[in-house]
Amino acid sequence: MAQFAHLHTHSDYSLLKGAAPVKALVTRAVELGMKHLALTDDGNMFGALEFYKLCRSRGIHPIVGMDAYVAARSRTIRSTHDSENRVDRLVLLAADRRGYKNLIKLSSKAYTEGFYYKPRIDHELLARHNEGLIALSGTLSGEVPRLLRQNRIDDARIAALRYRDLFGRSGFYLELQDHGLPEQRVVNQGLVQLSDQTGIPLVASNDVHYVDRADANAQDILMCIGSNKKKLDTNRFRYSSDQFYLKSPAEMQSLFAALPQALENSVAIAERCALKIDLPGPRFPDYAIPEQFASGDDYLRHLTRTGLAARYSTVGQEIRARADYELDTIITMGFTGYFLIVWDFIKFARDNGVPVGPGRGSGAGSIVAYSLGITDIDPLRYGLLFERFLNPDRISMPDFDIDFCYERRGEVIDYVHRKYGAERVGQIITFGTLKAKAVIRDVARVLDIPYAEADTIAKLVPGGPKVKLREAIESEPELQALSERGGVYRELIEVSLKLEGLHRHASTHAAGIVIGQQELTEYVPLYRDPRTGSISTQYTMDQLEGCGLVKMDFLGLKTLTLIERTRELVRSDGVELDMDAIEENDPATFALLGEGKSAAVFQFESRGMQSILVKAKPERIEDLIALNALYRPGPMENIDQFVDSKNGRTALRYPLPQLEPVLRETYGVIVYQEQVMEIVRIVGGFSLGQADILRRAMGKKKEAEMERMKQQFVAGALERGFTESQAESIFTLLKPFAGYGFNKSHAAAYSVLAYKTAYLKANYPVQFMAANLTNEINNSRNFAWYMEEAQSMGIHVRPPDINLSRKFFSVLGREIIYGLIGIKNVGAAAVDEIVRERGAGGEFDSFEGFLERVDLKTVNRKVVEVLIQSGAFDGLDARRATLFHNLGRCLDMAAEAREHRLSGQVSLFDADDHALALALEEVPEWETVQRLSYERDNLGFYFSGNPLDDFRDIWKRTVTIDLGDTSEAVIDRKYNLLGLLKSLRVVQTRTGGTMAFGVIEDYNGSIEIVFFGEVWEQCRHRVEENSVVALIGKLEYRRDKLQVVVQELREPDQLDEIDGGEVHIRLDEELEDPEALKQLRAFLHERAGHCPVFLHVGHNGEEAVIRASAQLTVSSHSEVLEDIRHYPHVRDVWKQ
Repeated sequence: MAQFAHLHTHSDYSLLKGAAPVKALVTRAVELGMKHLALTDDGNMFGALEFYKLCRSRGIHPIVGMDAYVAARSRTIRSTHDSENRVDRLVLLAADRRGYKNLIKLSSKAYTEGFYYKPRIDHELLARHNEGLIALSGTLSGEVPRLLRQNRIDDARIAALRYRDLFGRSGFYLELQDHGLPEQRVVNQGLVQLSDQTGIPLVASNDVHYVDRADANAQDILMCIGSNKKKLDTNRFRYSSDQFYLKSPAEMQSLFAALPQALENSVAIAERCALKIDLPGPRFPDYAIPEQFASGDDYLRHLTRTGLAARYSTVGQEIRARADYELDTIITMGFTGYFLIVWDFIKFARDNGVPVGPGRGSGAGSIVAYSLGITDIDPLRYGLLFERFLNPDRISMPDFDIDFCYERRGEVIDYVHRKYGAERVGQIITFGTLKAKAVIRDVARVLDIPYAEADTIAKLVPGGPKVKLREAIESEPELQALSERGGVYRELIEVSLKLEGLHRHASTHAAGIVIGQQELTEYVPLYRDPRTGSISTQYTMDQLEGCGLVKMDFLGLKTLTLIERTRELVRSDGVELDMDAIEENDPATFALLGEGKSAAVFQFESRGMQSILVKAKPERIEDLIALNALYRPGPMENIDQFVDSKNGRTALRYPLPQLEPVLRETYGVIVYQEQVMEIVRIVGGFSLGQADILRRAMGKKKEAEMERMKQQFVAGALERGFTESQAESIFTLLKPFAGYGFNKSHAAAYSVLAYKTAYLKANYPVQFMAANLTNEINNSRNFAWYMEEAQSMGIHVRPPDINLSRKFFSVLGREIIYGLIGIKNVGAAAVDEIVRERGAGGEFDSFEGFLERVDLKTVNRKVVEVLIQSGAFDGLDARRATLFHNLGRCLDMAAEAREHRLSGQVSLFDADDHALALALEEVPEWETVQRLSYERDNLGFYFSGNPLDDFRDIWKRTVTIDLGDTSEAVIDRKYNLLGLLKSLRVVQTRTGGTMAFGVIEDYNGSIEIVFFGEVWEQCRHRVEENSVVALIGKLEYRRDKLQVVVQELREPDQLDEIDGGEVHIRLDEELEDPEALKQLRAFLHERAGHCPVFLHVGHNGEEAVIRASAQLTVSSHSEVLEDIRHYPHVRDVWKQ
């Protein structure tokens, strides 16, 4: 068999250029019987560690390298002249650990110092970091081949000798490639001659960019995706042959039969590359402890004891025993440093007023974490298990995911940078991939398939992050038929299947931070995000701890910001609100939740959850924890049992009497992973650590491990007096729950946070909603939704007022005052200037006075225009159109007045406050529609009214498309629309007829509409700009945007109603006669529809909610609801 090793190989980590997944490369190398394989991606080491581990697991000798970009001059030059920015290619291979370290340094500096379109190194860096590296002269884009192509033979020889001197006589090779390109043959001849002249050895390689020859077209399309080109474009880069694949040794032998030494050298180089990467596991940074403590362990024990005394009024035996057990486990497992590091930065956050979450994930089960202030959930109070977090029977890193106020999270990260050194702290890279829907759209664009058609095809693929295209094709006949049509459609499907899952781009993990004992480049290569400048690791999160780094998650949670903003608003009324001291069983809070009024309540704001709250009527935080854990796929099927058992409609049942203490809290339903662990301990006699291992095996369906542990479980159960049948039954019962049971520690922490937000909504509703509006200023959809929620709560939101509005939304009595920062195009600097001047000089007494007092360079003309249009000056002068018309003159006079004042002269306005006002030229005020339009443009919604308000009920009942989010809308489907016709443009067609284009806007958003000839002729006399229209139309994609093609115009009250939601019927308490109930059922059957029925039945002052049979569904149309309302014994009926 011919001997050859691939030393020049690109994976899909050569982003949007390499089409070979690392796993596929290694698999193919194994199939070809190859002993060695290198990975040399473009300027990066993204895949190096993944590649290294996979090769070793498959019996392949890995060679870690990089296809470097070498700046011809300096890596620091960033010029617009191509000649100054020229880069040459150079393949670098790590021969040993020193070489690997130098490769890390070079790749890191290429990003942190040399990035300009590409990550660049230069000869100065190569001179400093060349030990342990073997270099190959590279492709036609390498310096030596480039000079040979230019027929600069002497310069090529000089360059080759320079590289040989740099890397040593055995460290530099002239690289021969043959992909069937004419210029390669010319260059190869020159390289052979150079080798003869200089003695520099030759090596053969193939510039691998895909695994199989059949992948060439897919790789070409991938490059088109990256360069935003079409396949048929002539002015684009492309590979000129299909030979850039992982060739067999025999194929390479046939190419270079005349140069056997070049083939042999590939193996010789591979064998010299004897790299073993050090993977020591996480090494904690040295944490400086006070001198009076002998060790970090002593200090941790001291901090824990101090914290327990602060947390508990009495530290009893149970508390001490739990803390001692946890401390012994933490110290024995070597995690003291981890706890001290986390404690330290959370202490910084709390000391500096940065809101910190109560806990997240299984860490809330630790009493040590609770005592240190890392978490705020008492694990004893909520029955949380330490072993779910840190298992003494299974060594793994603890993982505290910490929530901080999303606006101040950066302060804590900055502290960590200062504490441990910026060179030891970094963020973590992530990679976006070509997912099923996206790859269809990307490939279709390259193949020049119209967007509308591509969008229709993409929507045949189910949504969701785990959806695979092949599975979608197998389950969707239309996708199968598409491939069978052949031509460009077959190419679309075939190429999409090849490209799906490839890495598309690099970005920065939203929360991950790593800390090293030494500089990060001692462990991993670094990446600099060209958009943000943030420094992150080149290896992904799952690789880092093995390299010696410690990973932390610093998450930004808006809910913490919301709570803090609400507290600030309450504090402005003289009330200091301590959220850790609020009543746990506040009647107003649970009343609000029991009525399903949980919009804007953390974790409970979805409509589905609101409905469940109405049924469940939670009465304590434990109920919220259970509902939070149950409301997710899988456990949802147990919600009805939970609700019925809780509310006494179903007797409590336990699988075994001995399990009542574990399941009583959740009314006999297994909800939590911790309950699974407790049941395994009680029945099978497992330790909690062993029980957690069994739970994991069940959750991951590890059949062999489950069977082994089942035997142990049954044996333990028999020893405890249970029968074999009982043991088998319990084991079978636990299997599904172990898979979808929820982590109680996480549910408890987040439910406590949810309770706090519900408490604020129930007790401080105005401040709470004002804080929500500030939180969502930059999210127009959520902002409009919270505005609507505030109004539904009876809270009036006042428009911007130049004398009342603060920077953010504020509260005045029972009203919310619009924050100035919420006005578009005003900007923080202008807002700060207005608020500063008002604070320094008092309220503005006139429009003219405002203009004289503020800095008009900051509060410029555009800002003032927007303030006028938004009604901010209405309190001073409500003539918006007049102020707007005279603004130029007013600004000139204000500037002059300001100059006089600064020079010590009397202000024009001081002489006569009304002189300028009287001189304003009056103009007619804006029409209502114009005024509202300005409000919509600047505030995001209509403030002083809405043209649709008279039709709001009809709009709710009839409109079938959400114009605020059309992502789920289906092309070619008919929809009902009702809205304001914002614009109308009539055009003449080529045939001499007319058609019209317009924009319709409703409460959620807007969309373009089109009236074609025949429909336009029927409608033209009934359509008027700025009028309310109701229509039925088909959604289409035209000219790269969504449009609705109008098919029929109707009066608003003639649109068909939507038949959806739930129908709730409240009955008289007296209705107990079975015959009367039977008649009610028959009555409802006659009004059949698509909505489930819920009966509200009162008894002794309490109300139960009963879902009617699944076979009983009714219509929710208004006339049906009115019929039901007038039926005997029906007190109320509503749609939900």
